[in-house]
This record gives sequence, C-alpha cells and structure tokens, in this order.
Amino acid sequence: MMGFRAPESWQTAEIPGPKKALVITKPEVVTALIKRAKRPIMLVGHRAVEVKLKNGLLIDYLIRIAELGGIPVVATAHIQGEFQKRGFKVESWMPLMDIANRLSDPDWMGLDGKGQYDLLLIAGYQYYLAWLVLSGLKHFSQNLKTVSIDMYYQPHASWSFPNLKVEDWEVNLNRIIEGLGGE
Repeated sequence: MMGFRAPESWQTAEIPGPKKALVITKPEVVTALIKRAKRPIMLVGHRAVEVKLKNGLLIDYLIRIAELGGIPVVATAHIQGEFQKRGFKVESWMPLMDIANRLSDPDWMGLDGKGQYDLLLIAGYQYYLAWLVLSGLKHFSQNLKTVSIDMYYQPHASWSFPNLKVEDWEVNLNRIIEGLGGE
C-alpha cells in the first residue's frame, strides 16, 4: 500500500514553510466556499486570455464563475478590455501588487466601501507572481481565505488544486460552474 504524498510546489526549489494550502480534491469544495462567502472577490491576470482550454479561454470560465457566484472581479494588466469584449463589467482594474496591499490592509473597506473581503479567488497569473502575492496575503491578511483555481498547486493559498493536467483542470472548472447553477 502506497502512502499519501503531499503535493509539491510546481516551481522547483520554492519552500513555502510549514503551513501549506489544503488540496482541493473535489471542485465542490470551491463551490461551497463561494456560496458561504459573504464578501468574495476574484483577481484575474493576463494569462486568462492566453490559456486555451477545450471550450474557450480561461477568461470565459472565470467570467461564468464570477457571474454565477456574484463575485466582483479585479482585472490586472491589459485584460479589462477582454472582459468588456465579452460584455462583462469588472469591478475595478489595478496592478496586482496594489490590490494585494489593499487586501492585507485591515482598515481597507473594499472597492465598494462595504467592508473587507473574506474570500479571494485568484487565477491567470504567472506562477511565481501568484506565489509571492499569496505568501504576503497568508502572512498579513487577517480574515481572508484564498483559493487558487489555477492548474498548479499554490502552497501559500488557503486552498489550491494540486498540479493538474489541462484536461483535469477544465473538468474541475466546469464542475465549479455546474455547482453554482451553470451549464
């Protein structure tokens, strides 16, 4: 009988420390986190328009999750226009480090002035950049739970998918969409 092997960081030689992300083995976990959250937010990076899946680009999946989950989206880089082309209005756009700093500020009242966010979904960034942002949030945000929905294990998130093949990742994204009431 083989023993359990903990997921490893996708990026070689990165040491996350003793506290690591819980592995999302069932996409329904993400659906439950979204449904329970009082103030979720999603950060989407430039890779969302570069990553091709079987039924569209990553951005198309993220839009469906945001719409169905009632999640405001902060777009970074140049992709705000890509959301607009798809008829989706982002809550804001700003550099990733700027929104990360705000999310770790205990006095920040959110983009709408209604309070701090309790759940962050993040996708579409270069692995090492998401690694750094999630590390900062893990150590300096007070009540923010983080979920990486990219295809590589992010140990600094509260929850993360393990390292996945593209096909398996797409299945998981579709199951999250279905769990939120989509098709």
